[in-house]
Amino acid sequence: MRTLAAPPYVLEPQVAAHAHEMFTVLSDPAIYEFENAPPINEEWLRTRFARLESRGSSDGTQQWLNWVIRLPGGKLAGYVQATVFEDCSAYVAYELHSQYWRQGIGSTSVRAVLQELCDQYGVATFIAVLKARNYRSEALLRKLGFVPASEEQSAQHRDEPDELVLVKPVQAAANAA
Repeated sequence: MRTLAAPPYVLEPQVAAHAHEMFTVLSDPAIYEFENAPPINEEWLRTRFARLESRGSSDGTQQWLNWVIRLPGGKLAGYVQATVFEDCSAYVAYELHSQYWRQGIGSTSVRAVLQELCDQYGVATFIAVLKARNYRSEALLRKLGFVPASEEQSAQHRDEPDELVLVKPVQAAANAA
């Protein structure tokens, strides 16, 4: 896993040492308007990040790729993560502190990760699962060329009835970069 340039941002492979700064970023209550909750404490986050440093599941069927987003001034804004599967598909997710929303940071960073996943990991299909009410995330993904999944794909990837599944084939990903 390598550091990615997403000018003017840098995406660094996430490691346990990022937990201190990321705890502040991820403690923003606005992030959790639609789902999940902030990390319990910094040590919990450090432990989670340390586990993710393995970069994959113990059975080898998944690659876990996580990058933190470093701003030009040196602060962290959030992260982009991907779970790559053996069938050349990948789940993509991201979180940014709310002070960085609607500035192009998310779309620039996610676009860089999509390109990396396509070029270096052979991903053929990108998948994003989000709460259907999460209009900000849906707008970002649609801007990047994601479209609603088929009924079959939705059934395969949706865990809860209020989730929306968006997909993006590689051909569309290559054109967006």
